[in-house]
Amino acid sequence: MRKIYKKLLNKKLPAHSKDISIAIIILLLLLCIGSFIFYKYLASQIRSDVTTITPLTSDNNNQLTKQTVKTVSSATFRIPILMYHYVEYVQDKKDKIRQSLNITPYTFEQQIKTLQNAGFTFMTAKELGDAIDGTTQLPKKPILLTFDDGHWDFDKVVLPILKKYHIKATVYIITGFIGKSDFMTQNQLQDVVSSGLIDVGAHSIHHAMLKGKFFPVVAYEVYQSKAMLENTYHISVASFAYPDGVFDQQAINIVKGSGFTTAVSTIPGIEQSNKNRFFLYRLRPGYKTGETLLEYLRQNVFKAY
Repeated sequence: MRKIYKKLLNKKLPAHSKDISIAIIILLLLLCIGSFIFYKYLASQIRSDVTTITPLTSDNNNQLTKQTVKTVSSATFRIPILMYHYVEYVQDKKDKIRQSLNITPYTFEQQIKTLQNAGFTFMTAKELGDAIDGTTQLPKKPILLTFDDGHWDFDKVVLPILKKYHIKATVYIITGFIGKSDFMTQNQLQDVVSSGLIDVGAHSIHHAMLKGKFFPVVAYEVYQSKAMLENTYHISVASFAYPDGVFDQQAINIVKGSGFTTAVSTIPGIEQSNKNRFFLYRLRPGYKTGETLLEYLRQNVFKAY
């Protein structure tokens, strides 16, 4: 910065040009100072009691299970966490991404009936965190339903079905997208909160991938997404979902330090414990219903029931 300043001053420039150059340099200095202050502010907001975890070697393989954290209990629970995105009748047949992540409302309702009839008990991510801590007992045959992003169909399609069967679920909200096209409005999300069935989790502010990003960026996306939901809706937000399921050691530490008690990944599996409470495994049920869905869960969860 000093060399740039001298170079600009030594140049034969009109008086007004020198004034502009000096103003630019001052602005750059202020930006640097501001960035440093912002970094320190965010760092101060993230609690300092983050436990050191062995560095991750991969985002999506079995080596993740070798990570260790300071635990309350060493118990491992075999609990399926089902992952959904869209539940609707897709109108735009050219939207391949939407179609690949979607199931129809009819299919979803059949899945609910199947799981209820099979004796599963629906719980939330917050309740799972409490069970991992040992403060509550798990119900009979527990299962979680999780919905990523906070699209409009969660309030218009999913919630009525959940209310019909009195089913608990967890929805992960991209807070910066609330009110935007294709996402729930603030009033719709309030309707979800008021239902008493839904555990609202955070899914970042801008759905930006967190792996390998500068600390202030990750801290802002994680901490502020929680704060925005809690301050706006007067709720406790206990669980986080990594955008696109991508994360690294820094992201885990920031999530933990921000006050979340669990976080979900897109890694396939059903073993949930303190070892992976900040990258819980999930399954994609797709269009499976009836005996096909139960057999899928038997293969992944129980040898027999």
